[in-house]
Parts: sequence; C-alpha cells; structure tokens
Amino acid sequence: MKVFVIGASGRVGQELVKDLAAAGHHVSAGTRHVDQDFGPDVQTVAFDLHGSVEEMSLAMKGNDAVYFVAGSRGADLLQTDAFGVVKTSQAAEAAGIKRYLLLSSLFATDPSKWHIGELNSLSDYNVAKFFGDHWLMDNTHLNYTILQPGTLKDEPGTGHVALGVTDGGVNPIPDVAATLVALLDADNTVKKIVTMHTGDTPIEAAVAGV
Repeated sequence: MKVFVIGASGRVGQELVKDLAAAGHHVSAGTRHVDQDFGPDVQTVAFDLHGSVEEMSLAMKGNDAVYFVAGSRGADLLQTDAFGVVKTSQAAEAAGIKRYLLLSSLFATDPSKWHIGELNSLSDYNVAKFFGDHWLMDNTHLNYTILQPGTLKDEPGTGHVALGVTDGGVNPIPDVAATLVALLDADNTVKKIVTMHTGDTPIEAAVAGV
C-alpha cells in the first residue's frame, strides 16, 4: 500500500516507518523535521499539525492509508493530541482516503479506568485522547482502527502481545509499531478499538484473533 505516517519523527513513528518499509509498503513520512533521513525507501513530506486541513489533505493525497502516531508528550495536548486527530481525519476524507489508524492510549475512551496504574498521572493526556478518539468514531466515515496501548517503554520488542486487555500493562515500542503494521490490512479490526499490552501471543496471531 501507499501509506502516510503522521508523527514519523516520534518514538513510535520511527519504528513504524522502518517496519512498514521493510514490509514492502510505499511510505511517506509526515514530519516537521524535513531534514531527517528515514532511509532510501521512504519519502519525507513536510507536515505540520498546526497547518490547515487543506494543506494536510494535499500532503496526504494519493495514499491508501493514514497512520496518526503523533504525540506532544504533554507539550501541545490540544493542538496535537486532540485537535490533530480532528484535522487529519477531515484531511484524509477530503483526500479520498478511507483507512485511518490511530495510536491512542489505554482506556482513553473509558474514564472509569483512568485511575489504573500510571494512567492516574496522565489526566490531561487522557482527556485529549478521549476527544480525539471519539471524534474519529462519531464524526467520520473512515475505516478506522484505534490502538490503545499501555505505558510505552524504550526497550527491545518481544514480538508477543495481549490484545483486548482489560487491565494495565506496558508495551515495548517495537511491539507497538509491529502491531500497527499488522493492523493495516486486518479487516477484522475496522471500526474497532484494540487495547493492548505485552503478552504471550505472537503479534500476527493476536491481530487475527481480534
């Protein structure tokens, strides 16, 4: 597929771009850091979440799918983590793109669980993701999949996950990226929220079982 990655310079984004290219997809890395080298098989595209919907749509046009894996890490929650989803989903629809995959946060759409583990210290982030997730579900016609992982860890991936979880947990960043790649053409995950943390099931098998 031709795939556009929003937030390609981030921790998950860099792993995702690498994995998508390795899987044979044609990848456009959307980023403000246009001097960043993502490798010979990746096209770097200037992309700013503070820009207009029209500008974003033009940058995305011609792709088959969009990933939103941008995150401000608390520095720009309204414009990036919440409204960024609104504008990029509108831009995807304007560009005629149907597939949209969103990296969110564990239980972002279930405030009753925001007290679990490290989520308790992320209240403002959870609120931003709550509105972004609900906008995507309630106000678009996109074939979305929302991945809600637990705490992200900068450590080697295991290749094994648990999906559909109801408790807290952690996720090596490479496993999150690999799961996002597996979700791309998994029709069984369309219009679904997928919760995750590290587990015992190989990623491909876990996605097939959603």
